[in-house]
Amino acid sequence: MNILLTGANGYIGLRLLPVLLDAGHHVTCLVRDRRRFPSHEFQTGLESGGVLTVIEGDLLDRPSLDSIPEETDAAFYLVHSMGSGKSDFYSLEEKCAKNFVDALSKTKARQVIYLSGIVNHPKEALSPHLASRLNVEEILHEGAVPATVLRAAIIVGAGSASFEMIRDLTEKLPVMITPRWLRNLCQPIAVRNVIDYLTQVIGNKETFGETFNIAGPKAHTYEELLRMYGDVRGLKRFFIRVPFLTPRLSSYWLYFVTSTTPSLAKSLVDSLSYDMSSQEQRIRDIIPLDLIPYPDAVKRAFTMIEQNQVKSSWIDSISSGRMDFHQLRKIEVPHHGVLTDIRVKPFDRPPDEVAENIWRIGGKEGWYSMDWAWQLRGWMDRFVGGTGLRRGRRHPSQLNPGDALDFWRVLVSDRENRRLALYAEMKMPGEAWLEFRIEPNRNASVPEAWRLVQTATFRPKGLLGRLYWLAVLPFHHFVFNQMSHEIVHRNADMA
Repeated sequence: MNILLTGANGYIGLRLLPVLLDAGHHVTCLVRDRRRFPSHEFQTGLESGGVLTVIEGDLLDRPSLDSIPEETDAAFYLVHSMGSGKSDFYSLEEKCAKNFVDALSKTKARQVIYLSGIVNHPKEALSPHLASRLNVEEILHEGAVPATVLRAAIIVGAGSASFEMIRDLTEKLPVMITPRWLRNLCQPIAVRNVIDYLTQVIGNKETFGETFNIAGPKAHTYEELLRMYGDVRGLKRFFIRVPFLTPRLSSYWLYFVTSTTPSLAKSLVDSLSYDMSSQEQRIRDIIPLDLIPYPDAVKRAFTMIEQNQVKSSWIDSISSGRMDFHQLRKIEVPHHGVLTDIRVKPFDRPPDEVAENIWRIGGKEGWYSMDWAWQLRGWMDRFVGGTGLRRGRRHPSQLNPGDALDFWRVLVSDRENRRLALYAEMKMPGEAWLEFRIEPNRNASVPEAWRLVQTATFRPKGLLGRLYWLAVLPFHHFVFNQMSHEIVHRNADMA
């Protein structure tokens, strides 16, 4: 079957794609920038008979969607802007959905499948994000192609925003102050079951034009979810209930304690303030599944984490930082009107060993120099509403363009030519880049065959930007010099 997959770079899209390929489908992924799409990670599915095609298109730009294949049989619409922080997200999501419906009507598609959120209240009583999702549902149902809408509450899987929020809270806080909304009901579903439902509704005519709730086997309060997570991890946690913590205060608290962004924290709290249990379960009669209980879903998530097999994470969404999508296309670090700190380190060991050190930087490995200073800078960034260091990284040694790396965003990840370029998403009076290159050493006076070129670039914004650069310059001498030294020499004695 010819399947169109939008949101292919998203949390669910990256998990759904290999399953579709393994089933032998021809999947066309619609992405805004093909360079950010990790095609190399799906070779197993291609060997199983699946076919992968990647096309570029922007749902906000209707003419760019003309590249959608006419022979499309079914389409997945896995697009939403939760946590984007844009005040006009409702109208943006509406425009995207209308453009998509119009473009899909020009194809032979017989079904569109949308993953939404559970709604148990009238539209006017919903949070802005749930109201927007409901609006998208209505747009898809009004289109020429029959829509199948699946509504889910919390999705439990390594890397999902809701799961990582629960993980952060329970791992870090032995005593938690719990607002009233933590007593609301929720019916979490394992990401494995979400993928099962998404794949099994394909071509199922009983689901055409219908909306279903998909949920786990049992509803729990959010407080119970925290307790059960602690039980799975062997953590004893205590809760102090208070009546006065408003959703706004809760979102601030959530932001400072967890790795969420301010906008995502607000969106999550807004959604958690509602009953998200499943009050209808018709889908179970059409597609009977062995539903995974919440504690077992947590255990599965940690199995993936421990084996470094987390396929996708919310932190890799562009909306988890402050970089605009279009900056990903500007992969060259600027050379004019900028201030730079360049460190050149010759070396005479296999260059791929040094490159491995570069590709492992950040996350749990740290930044190879004065980690306390990096942590302090991360806390300062969080204090002023930035991303901080808590996002970490999805995989200990793999980086793709667009990935989050602590408070950086990967612009270029070229292992073949040994070049890594990062863009800073911390708050500062200007823009910053950090680039690593390994190249042959053409300096005849130096005996080493290779050299590492590490370049920190800063484009200041006005006088404040220049003062900022002068203020941090003394730290650069120690931090960047030691970092480049460690990259070149770390683990050399073990090689």
